[in-house]
Amino acid sequence: MTLSLVVRALFATLIGAQVSLVRAFDNTRYWGQNSYGAANSGDAANFQKPLAFYCQDDAIDVFPLAFLNVFFGTGGEPSINLANVCNPTDNATFSGTNLPNCASVGTDIKTCQSKGKIVTMSLGGATGSVGFSSDSQGETFADTVWNLFLGGTSSIRPFGDAVLDGVDLDIEGGTSTGYAAFVNRIRSHASGASKQYYVTAAPQCVYPDASLGGVLNAASFDAIYVQFYNNPCGLQAFDSASGWDFGLWDNWARTISPNPNVKVYVGAPASSTAAGTGYEPIGTLSSIAVQMRQSFPSFGGVMLWDASQAYANGRYDLAIKNALSAAGGTGFTFPACSAAYASGSTYTAGQQASYQGGHLWTAKWWTEGDTPGGSAGAWTDDGACASAGPKQDATSRPRVGSRFFRV
Repeated sequence: MTLSLVVRALFATLIGAQVSLVRAFDNTRYWGQNSYGAANSGDAANFQKPLAFYCQDDAIDVFPLAFLNVFFGTGGEPSINLANVCNPTDNATFSGTNLPNCASVGTDIKTCQSKGKIVTMSLGGATGSVGFSSDSQGETFADTVWNLFLGGTSSIRPFGDAVLDGVDLDIEGGTSTGYAAFVNRIRSHASGASKQYYVTAAPQCVYPDASLGGVLNAASFDAIYVQFYNNPCGLQAFDSASGWDFGLWDNWARTISPNPNVKVYVGAPASSTAAGTGYEPIGTLSSIAVQMRQSFPSFGGVMLWDASQAYANGRYDLAIKNALSAAGGTGFTFPACSAAYASGSTYTAGQQASYQGGHLWTAKWWTEGDTPGGSAGAWTDDGACASAGPKQDATSRPRVGSRFFRV
């Protein structure tokens, strides 16, 4: 992601007690970087609007604010940049820091929260000056974030008395040092809090993620917004012989993640100008999202980059939310696994086999010696099958409309 406005889908669980708050497939939109304005400078009418503008209907449920883009800046304090709404260049900053005073955004945050929306602080971005040298530094920074944005106290809170609902890690460079410690410290603060807090991340679709792969395996996340754009495994690869790897992320969610209830979102560009690759017309994205919902138990919803792009593109966000709702909330049921894949055997088009991770695979064409998920791309991952876990029915599967499945 670039430093721009984003809408993301979010499933969340209570940070402290890890209690799932499953309501439905939700829409998440990043807000803060005026992505549409950056790509369409002549169309000022569609530049990023105040946060409260996007909270007026049910299209979006979760708003990560993009971004806290500097971890250790002037005076040792972090900084945020919300593009045309609030940034250190055009707004007053707290004395001795480069941290802007965004009181009007704080009012909007409380307005959105009063309408049942979740608002979190996203850390990083593609051009962020971020990173830690040690676990200790990560823990200390978690204390700072807690005091500036969440349930702590400070005299330099950018959003005044507004209390955000959690943090999101959009880390796209540097090492993974300190991030697991950061997450664990945030959760430690939240465990005794009087409200719910959430931790999410936005890895690239290439598995494992170069910056966050180890962190995702070492700390508990409530949702991940996988960026299926600007990558070879993006949405443009969905019908290709190889590349689309949602199944790998589903397997990670159910068998590797410290939180087995973590939800995986399809991150998508909200218009053709929102990313270099990965944008698909709403009909195509809707079809893909519904297929993921029907095939993978970890699917949580759709994340869009970003709010300004979605709104300018004919309410792309509302269209995908409606598509998921129309698909119904009848739930996911594991299909029966076929016989296990036999190495060296010959398979013809349409034949099925189960393979590592309890997934069902279908051969695309005649193949011999090409393992499911291999580089030859001879197989389609049809999702989890019965051996992957207990049966789920309509009462145990999140229903459309639940609080934390958002586009």
